[in-house]
Amino acid sequence: MIYFTLSVLVSAFLLFQVQPMIGKLILPWFGGTPAVWSTVMLYFQVLLTGGYAYAYWLIGRVRERRQGAVHLCLLVISAAALAVTAFSWTAPILPGSSWKPTGAGLPIWNIFKLLAVSVGLPYFLLSTNGPLMQAWFSRVFAGKSPYRLYALSNISSLLALISYPVLIEPWLPLKGQGWMWSAGYGLFVLLAGYGAWRAMRVHAPKIKTPSRETEPQAAPPSMGIRLAWLAFSAVASILLLATTNQITQEVAVIPFLWVLPLTIYLLTFVLTFSGERWYNRPLFTLLMLAAGIAFLWALIYPTAHIAILIVVYCLALFACCMVCHGELYRLRPDPKHLTSFYLMVSVGGALGGIAVNLIAPLIFKGYWELVLGMALCWLMLMAATFIRPTTGLAQRARFVHDVVIGAVAVSLVIFSVYYVSGLASSARFAARNFYGVIRVIEFNPDQPEKHAYALAHGITTHGFQFIAPNRRLLPTCYYTETGGGGLAILNHPRYGQGMKVGVLGLGIGTLAAYGQPGDSYRLYEINPIVIDLAEGEQGYFSYLADSRAAVTVIEGDARLALEHELAQGQPQNFDVLILDTFSSDSIPVHLATKEALGLYLAHLAPDGILAAHISTQHLDLKPVFWQLARYYGLEMALIYNEGDGDLAYSSLWVLLSRDPAILKQEPISSRAIPLDDFTTQIRLWSDDYSNLFQILR
Repeated sequence: MIYFTLSVLVSAFLLFQVQPMIGKLILPWFGGTPAVWSTVMLYFQVLLTGGYAYAYWLIGRVRERRQGAVHLCLLVISAAALAVTAFSWTAPILPGSSWKPTGAGLPIWNIFKLLAVSVGLPYFLLSTNGPLMQAWFSRVFAGKSPYRLYALSNISSLLALISYPVLIEPWLPLKGQGWMWSAGYGLFVLLAGYGAWRAMRVHAPKIKTPSRETEPQAAPPSMGIRLAWLAFSAVASILLLATTNQITQEVAVIPFLWVLPLTIYLLTFVLTFSGERWYNRPLFTLLMLAAGIAFLWALIYPTAHIAILIVVYCLALFACCMVCHGELYRLRPDPKHLTSFYLMVSVGGALGGIAVNLIAPLIFKGYWELVLGMALCWLMLMAATFIRPTTGLAQRARFVHDVVIGAVAVSLVIFSVYYVSGLASSARFAARNFYGVIRVIEFNPDQPEKHAYALAHGITTHGFQFIAPNRRLLPTCYYTETGGGGLAILNHPRYGQGMKVGVLGLGIGTLAAYGQPGDSYRLYEINPIVIDLAEGEQGYFSYLADSRAAVTVIEGDARLALEHELAQGQPQNFDVLILDTFSSDSIPVHLATKEALGLYLAHLAPDGILAAHISTQHLDLKPVFWQLARYYGLEMALIYNEGDGDLAYSSLWVLLSRDPAILKQEPISSRAIPLDDFTTQIRLWSDDYSNLFQILR
């Protein structure tokens, strides 16, 4: 018994510890967008399904004596592959920089390829361990329920997820994490190898005493029950990924915010599969109703404090997943059918991931799957009342309970249709891709002087341009002459003398309005939709076309592009380098580390100015740049520009320079906020360390 418990605990811990680790590694390689984590989760869901399918085949199609031999061969191959990567990479399972993408390409398939090479086989074998151990446990301990092993595996998975952002990430660099995980995998290979050896020696008894817990499910599950397994697991997976997308869009793509929804998801597995006492349908119907009301409030007030919104979304996820997984447990089969049960559950999870990551971006122009997932959850709960009648209520109360479920389900479906159609018609243009949702919004159509089009990514505006010819060339929004970016360009000694300006984050290209004949503007943008709109597609924006400077747009992740240029011996020697990548609260952390700033300085002229736009609602990036400035010995100026209600939005900028005289000239010095008494205790951010909790407002 101890062996089975230990084997399940180790494999489950490693299974979920590797996900945030590998996600953190490759996040900067694909633009730091929330979709990277969703894609990582999709890959692991698909691989988990493959692992369960393998377990189903091994237990059901291979003779008992050969099962262990087949599994043992795969374990040896995986250990050998890990040894090879240990010598060729800085740490096993962590690919070297040569694996970084070199072009724009299709991020999803590039991520899949990278994950397959780095952790594919080890993860596949880890995913097989749970169902194999439970099947072999049933063979050795006939009559005992194996489902508690499943609950134990989820507890171990929870510990892995919780420990990563709290204990592992802050204290161990990625290289150390890779070696530690690989040592754990070595222990797993020994445990699983011993289990495979035992499987070759222990045979199932001819007579099995059915467990009391599972006795009613001795007959093979019907097709309807199997479809219910599939549907409940798919809906829970949709809600998990949709919630993760929702809370990372306007905060940051960091392991904690990846881990939080996944932790809640696994917690519901632990509770529901620990026994029926944890799931009560009427109670969780009431909780899901209350969470649904809070969820509707969050949709109406998306600018509420992010902590409140996260609590609301996570509460809704918990209630819905408790229902989905609670109903799954009620429909569990006899242990002899458990491999098919886990296979269907994993297939459902993979289908949910495919729906969110591959299908939704093609058919939706917004992140609408969370609303639709809530409606599907209520529909599945309604279906569950027909599959397994509600218990624990008097007949009249049960009737009222079931009617309420049906009424809410139908109402939420109708609301979802109107909500989605309303959002779809509120913008002049909307499109969604791997990097998010881009919308063009029309302002003041009845006021010719104020008539404008704005570009929005999520709830953040990334610039607007007036329609009137006499105002069309004016820099607007955060980029006016009194803002930090405008001050940096207008007051550099080379202004009007052939300046070289670099911009990370294109927006609608507003900063190109400052371009003079002979100037060179090089703008880096990862989202092809943004590039198309800024270059004039649909006719909304014309800053790039109207600029008097020579404008070049580089598609792809800005940091990777700058690294590539430097590796090719092509430092850009920018007079002004503007970082317009931190204006929303979903900040790309990899662009604010000491390694990133070192890269920017390598492309900056000796008397150049580095200007970072840090107008975030919930995060205070000033201490981060203060530490970076101290590390590199740079002069720092903080520029706040109050909006005027017409041309300018309020903005906060950090200006950095090697030459103190550049930032002490007028009008920069008179507009700078004094920093003489400023200090901070936060650690210097690096590619291995960052902590957003310390900078929450």
